[in-house]
Amino acid sequence: MTETTSLTADEIKQAPKVALHDHLDGGLRPQTVIELADACGYTGLPSRDAAKLGAWFRDAADSGSLPRYLETFDHTIAVMQTADALRRVAAETVEDLAADGVVYAETRFAPEQHLRAALTLDEVVEAVNAGCREGEERAAASGHFIKVGTLVTAMRQNIEPGHSLRIAQLAVRHRDSGVAGFDIAGPELGFGPDLHADAFKYLREQFFRFTIHAGEADGPSSIAQALLNGADRLGHGVRIIEDIALSDDDARLGRIAAYVRDKRIALEVCPSSNLQTGIAAKLEEHPIQKLYELDFNVTVNCDNRLMSGTSMFREFSLLAESFGWDLADLELVALNAIDAAFLAHDVRDAIADQIINGYSNLRGDEDED
Repeated sequence: MTETTSLTADEIKQAPKVALHDHLDGGLRPQTVIELADACGYTGLPSRDAAKLGAWFRDAADSGSLPRYLETFDHTIAVMQTADALRRVAAETVEDLAADGVVYAETRFAPEQHLRAALTLDEVVEAVNAGCREGEERAAASGHFIKVGTLVTAMRQNIEPGHSLRIAQLAVRHRDSGVAGFDIAGPELGFGPDLHADAFKYLREQFFRFTIHAGEADGPSSIAQALLNGADRLGHGVRIIEDIALSDDDARLGRIAAYVRDKRIALEVCPSSNLQTGIAAKLEEHPIQKLYELDFNVTVNCDNRLMSGTSMFREFSLLAESFGWDLADLELVALNAIDAAFLAHDVRDAIADQIINGYSNLRGDEDED
């Protein structure tokens, strides 16, 4: 990593990327929101102009409060209540990610939020997975390779006995048709992972991988609960920095931080989103740089592309501008992400080779043969 970057916009655009933390209901195209609202009769949108609506989502999310940030999803979820709408949103998500240079992505969604028009939980999952396959085909027709898995999510504030376990069982039922893993999402503070221990126990018994939102709106204690429940990755995880004593010339890792780093547990870091929810006042103060320098297993993600007005291109560009990240840094976080992906080993290796070749071509490396 250098102090100043010589990366061009074209290099960042072409750089192969991996997106592990992308919410389906947080990445809609504004025009799609409007058209789906018309189709289902939803009249609650704050604007019917696509540009103005996109700006509203960004402004409303830019509050410094996770609960306020989550309120913006009322509108997107409202228009995602039919199989056709879910398929369309999923297909467009894949297309948009592919156009952004993403070669592998996991998009997450909570089926329980899409039942207002009488869909069943299974029908919701089937519609999203079908849309992802359609999006992959459209991307291929446009000359873009991308593979996408879905993460079925339970809302952590729903603590009805057995609820998250039922969602975990739903995820496992569809493990062979596109569902790559499981997650819990929603308000973190006050709704720790221990409230869903039965779901995580079931998933471990089924040898099914899962990530847990932790270390965003709550600190190391939430991360500790996620780890003790068996999380393979940490959604956000950046407040692990609070378990590190930093000085001008030293960093002393606490027990939790040392475990996360030494165990190579991937952090699904979402820089722009974290600024909106109050992790830091500006990107230069974001923990990602210190965590990266301390050799944590950092990955870079968008979280909610609509609410943050962002893309993987934009996130990489901001990191290059703020911290001097170069192609080697972008390649490392992409390889970190594919290594942490919920994929079969041989598939991960094949995509990793594609990533390495892509960066080699960007650098103009000579063929050793």
